[in-house]
Amino acid sequence: MAVSGALPVVDLAPFLTGDDGGIASATEAVREACRTHGFFRAVNHGVPAELLSRALQLSAAFFALPDEEKAKVRPADGSKAPLPAGYGRQPAHSADKNEYLVIFDPKLEFNVYPAEPAGFRETVEECHGKLTELGLLIQEILNECMGLPPGFLSDYNNDRSFDHMTAKRYFPATAEDENIGFSEHEDGNCITFIFQDSVGGLEVLRDGHWVPAEPVDGSIVVNIGDVMQALVCLLLQPARRQVGRAAAGVHGQDRRGAALQEVPVQGVPAAACEEQDPSAGEAGGCHPHHPLRHLAQSEMYSVPNV
Repeated sequence: MAVSGALPVVDLAPFLTGDDGGIASATEAVREACRTHGFFRAVNHGVPAELLSRALQLSAAFFALPDEEKAKVRPADGSKAPLPAGYGRQPAHSADKNEYLVIFDPKLEFNVYPAEPAGFRETVEECHGKLTELGLLIQEILNECMGLPPGFLSDYNNDRSFDHMTAKRYFPATAEDENIGFSEHEDGNCITFIFQDSVGGLEVLRDGHWVPAEPVDGSIVVNIGDVMQALVCLLLQPARRQVGRAAAGVHGQDRRGAALQEVPVQGVPAAACEEQDPSAGEAGGCHPHHPLRHLAQSEMYSVPNV
């Protein structure tokens, strides 16, 4: 296991090629990264770098449209999606300054797609499928890392109806406000996948300090979330992250991103939540800002020039 900047780097190629010796080594690398960081950077993960780059570019192109065009991409009344599919934005009073587009598994027919940019729908649906495959792979690796019975997580997380992709744009920070792209938080799921463009903005908490997780082309950051920690009685290192305002403040640029949430998990019992956070019983969950309990989420941050 190498370390690049704030994060360990794990090569997932052995799982795709069937190299038994490499699988054992990579599994141990994942186990160690989870224990020490709660994050790792996955390379050779099977998701084409060209697809990740194209998804970032099309996400940026969508958010560059006029507000009235983006506002047309809203769910119809009566949608049964767990979250409103389509476009939305944080309220003006929120400390988190971003807009977003939520996309579910296409087979569920929840989605609302923009007419522009061309190729957006095809790209995000392909990305959704590839990241679903990666989520299932990571699930099996973690199953082995934690010494769970074979197939435990795949049986526990067999409902795909909560899987969703969210493209996000983080607004520019200024010296006059307290604009933070996305507040400090722990993810209330099992896994988060994150990929960024050349500007980035992701920061992870390490030994009490916020450390930039610099973007690396083609790599995907894996964040172990709260549900997985509850399942293994806090075996894994709690992982906190934020989208820092430093990137926008230094570079004078927007922060944009997209997220794909994969492999959902059923609710964690209240007792497990309270074991992590005594106030969780009153809040109704481990972290009330994450009402869903899903296994994997991946986010891509792109920051085009203003």
